[in-house]
Amino acid sequence: MFGLGLPELIVILIVILLLFGAKRLPMLTKNLGESGRALKDGFTGGKNDKSLEDIAKEVSTSAHEIKKGVDAVKNTHI
Repeated sequence: MFGLGLPELIVILIVILLLFGAKRLPMLTKNLGESGRALKDGFTGGKNDKSLEDIAKEVSTSAHEIKKGVDAVKNTHI
């Protein structure tokens, strides 16, 4: 895991405990978990997915209209 062994992880844990204290550590981990979950939801399950689908539909519709217009121009010049 990132080249960290058990001794390094123990030192990091001790530093975190010294910085935040044992009483605030559960609140810190809860907030980190909620932030991670919100970030994941933002990337996978949010409105962005739907808007991308809408954009794809609009581009597809525009491409079909352009193709029809090009075909019409070809037919009038023949």
